[in-house]
Amino acid sequence: MRLFKIFSIFILLMATAVYYHEHSSRYQTISGKIFGTYYNIKINTLNKNNKLENKVKVVLNEVNAAMSMFDPESEISRINRETSNRPLKLAPSLGYLLQNAAKVYAESNGAFDPTVGPLVNLWGFGVNTVTKTPSEQQIAEILPHVGFNKLHFDDNFTTLQKTDAQVYIDLSAIAKGYGVDRIAEMLHSEGYHDFVVEIGGEVRVSGTRDGINPWNIGVARPSESGFRNAFVLDLTDYAVATSGDYRNFFYSGGKRYAHTISARTGRPVEHNLASVTVFYPTCMLADAYATAIMALGEKDGLELAEKLNLPALLFIRGRDDSITMETSTAARNLIGE
Repeated sequence: MRLFKIFSIFILLMATAVYYHEHSSRYQTISGKIFGTYYNIKINTLNKNNKLENKVKVVLNEVNAAMSMFDPESEISRINRETSNRPLKLAPSLGYLLQNAAKVYAESNGAFDPTVGPLVNLWGFGVNTVTKTPSEQQIAEILPHVGFNKLHFDDNFTTLQKTDAQVYIDLSAIAKGYGVDRIAEMLHSEGYHDFVVEIGGEVRVSGTRDGINPWNIGVARPSESGFRNAFVLDLTDYAVATSGDYRNFFYSGGKRYAHTISARTGRPVEHNLASVTVFYPTCMLADAYATAIMALGEKDGLELAEKLNLPALLFIRGRDDSITMETSTAARNLIGE
C-alpha cells in the first residue's frame, strides 16, 4: 500500500463548470503537493484569506513530519528504527491515529494491519522496486514480524512498546485520510463551513457548494483503461475513500498480482473485489475501512460493512472482467436505492 494510491473517487465539477465559471468569485481554491501526491481544496466563500494557503501547508507538513515513512526524520521512521522494547513516547497526533488504527485492526480481525509494510515492499508495491515475485523463503522470513498485536500501548495511547524489534509501521492506508481531516478541522476553526478537501483521491465535504445545494461527488466503476459509468452523489458533511486493485498491479508468470497484501499469508489477496468505496464522517476511518474491506474480499468485506453499518460500494470483477456493484444496507440508504 503506497502512500500514493490511485482511486476511483473524484470531485465531479464538470457538470457544473459553467455555473462555477460564472460565479468564480464565490470560491477560494488552494492546491499543492504533499505525501507524494496532490491536494485540492475548494471553499465556498466571498471572504478570501491570503494566509490560508500557508496554514494548509503548515498542517500538512506537521502530518508528514509525524507519519511519513519516506521521511527518515519523521516520528514513525524513528519508531521503525527503534530496536529496544522500551516504551516510546507518542506525540498526541500519532497516538490518536494509532488508536484508531488499533480500532479498525480489531474490528476487521486483523485484515487492516499497518505493520504489513515490509511485505508490501517485498512485493514491490512500497518503497522498493522488484523485478520478480519473492520466494516463499523471503515471505517466511518477514511474516513472523508482521502483526499490529506486536505493538503494545498504554491506556491513553501516549506510549508505544514494540515486542518485536523488526516490526515496521506503515500508515499509508490511514494517514492521508487523517491529513484530509486535519485540513477540514483547520478550516472549521477559521470559520469556513462550506468546502471540499481532497488529497490523492481521499475526499471530505462540508456544507454546500452554493449556499443551497450539496457538493457533487462522482464514483466510477473501476477500469484499467479509465473511469467508466460514473454516477454522482450529492453529499454534505461526509468523507469518501476508495481502495482498489486495478491500477497498482503487475503480471508475473501469467498471473496478476495486486498491491493489497494479506498480513496472514504474506501474499497479495486473491478474490474478485476490484475496488471498494466507503463513506464515513471522518476521512481517516473511511480510508482505513476501505483498506480493510479490500483486504477481506467481497464476501467477508460486505459482512464487515453490514456489521459496522458502513455505507460501502463494492465493485466485483466477473470472470469475463465485467464489473458488478454490491452495496451495503447503509450505502443503499445513503444513495437512495
